[in-house]
Amino acid sequence: MKLLSALFGLACALLAVPFAHAQSAYPNKPIRIIVAYSAGQGTDIATRYLAEQISKDIGQPIVIDNRPGAGGNLGTDLAAQAEADGYTLTVGTNATHALNQFLYSKMPFDAAKAFEPIVLVGTFPMVVAVNTGSALTSINDLLALSRKNSREADVALPSTTARLVLELLKDRSGAPLFGVPYKGSGNAMTDVLGGQVPVIVDTPTALKTQLAAGKVRALAVTSSQPSGLAPGVKTVAEQGVAGFEVVAWNALYAPKGTPPAVIAFWNAAMNKALARPETRQRLLELGFDPAGGTPAQLSDFAKAERQKWQPIIKAAAISLD
Repeated sequence: MKLLSALFGLACALLAVPFAHAQSAYPNKPIRIIVAYSAGQGTDIATRYLAEQISKDIGQPIVIDNRPGAGGNLGTDLAAQAEADGYTLTVGTNATHALNQFLYSKMPFDAAKAFEPIVLVGTFPMVVAVNTGSALTSINDLLALSRKNSREADVALPSTTARLVLELLKDRSGAPLFGVPYKGSGNAMTDVLGGQVPVIVDTPTALKTQLAAGKVRALAVTSSQPSGLAPGVKTVAEQGVAGFEVVAWNALYAPKGTPPAVIAFWNAAMNKALARPETRQRLLELGFDPAGGTPAQLSDFAKAERQKWQPIIKAAAISLD
């Protein structure tokens, strides 16, 4: 990826440049990264792996502080209130930094104002899949079937992100798709394999085993470009739904007011780690497409995500209260 190659060179240069005199010793003690999700969850595992790699580069321990609760709002609010000295960072997600402000009636922080963006770490699409006993072979088949008001086009939705995929697909195609909500992937997959619901929207990681076993078949990925997480699977956009994109994502943030030199330091450190082939391969194995880039690019990306989802969430009356 040309961008990452360029950023790798920039990373090496920036890491070699000392801070201003007052910050010349940074970092001189352990860094805490708050993860607003449970230990063992995908975001946590990927963050721990990257923290281990970066810790070796910078010569300081990086401590992962898991603070799950309220859809990520609990830990993210804790990070927003932390001292802006470069020793507390947080991993933001599409939930905490783009969706939750529209899904909850009361928010303890303003994601756009409470944090300094550092870098987009990784993304992952959702996958639209069917029981292999289904006659559906494409997104167009699914849309056509739903327009016949057939319950054969019902879609299992094991997460809020899956629900958003369905709502955006309805919005962009005009098809009257019907979603069946589930609490978690396990129950949803049981019904899909049993034939009670023919279609499911879930993560590549959640679907990996059943796809490999030939028990479900992928119709599409929801990213704008084909994904290494689902090789050979066409995107929804490629199948005629113009401009369609839904990705979940992780990004590194610091509390508002963190010095620019600290932001530059962490942007360079993360981009350096993400440029390594072995790191990229490991993240793909963990279910993430590695990203990278500048703080400004992350800021613009998160803003675009908020602008895209606000009207869709409002129109669908989705609430997590």
